[in-house]
Amino acid sequence: MLALFGVATLADLVFLAAGFEPGHAVAKTLLMPLLAAYAGVRGAPRLLLAALLFGWGGDLLLLSDADPAFLAGMASFAAGHVCYIALFLRHGAPHARGRLLAPVYAVALAATVALLWPDLPADLRVPVACYSTLLTAMAYGAATRLGPRAAVGGALFMLSDTLIATGVADWPQPPRPDLWIMLTYAAAQFLLVQGTLDERPAPATTYREVRSTTP
Repeated sequence: MLALFGVATLADLVFLAAGFEPGHAVAKTLLMPLLAAYAGVRGAPRLLLAALLFGWGGDLLLLSDADPAFLAGMASFAAGHVCYIALFLRHGAPHARGRLLAPVYAVALAATVALLWPDLPADLRVPVACYSTLLTAMAYGAATRLGPRAAVGGALFMLSDTLIATGVADWPQPPRPDLWIMLTYAAAQFLLVQGTLDERPAPATTYREVRSTTP
């Protein structure tokens, strides 16, 4: 499944680089189901699978350029972030570096919202600010409760969605912005999955297993 996810991701990026929108639409819809299938086979917790499926819902909705679809897609991704946050909270208190990172994420959130606010459509300002808060909380939880891979995944998710927001605000964009959005998004979700799976506790050894290995 992981190989199929990699192939689908590569195909999506190639289609975006070539400007072949029908191919992108097909490949994009395969990414999260394949990643969720891989995570499920690895025994992923239900909250992780739910986060990926909400991400899939957001992917489908954002294939449309209509404003209602954009808001619905944002809501679906927001629900995925809530699942991620709930999942990360199960890993106990933040690491010692959590207190040091909190101001960094808070400043990043405040600066992003403040800079984007004047250029966003009026009806999207509050939704984008609320969504950005959830996104930042998810990335902070990944960085302070899981390992480095999840931390990078959370940061890439912030970067991907910031690229989307700057496009909505009509800021100057890099060539092929959709390619960079999908590259950082796919990498973010993969790293969040791997980071979560890395942190699963090892299964407890039962008394019978101990007896069976005792000479």
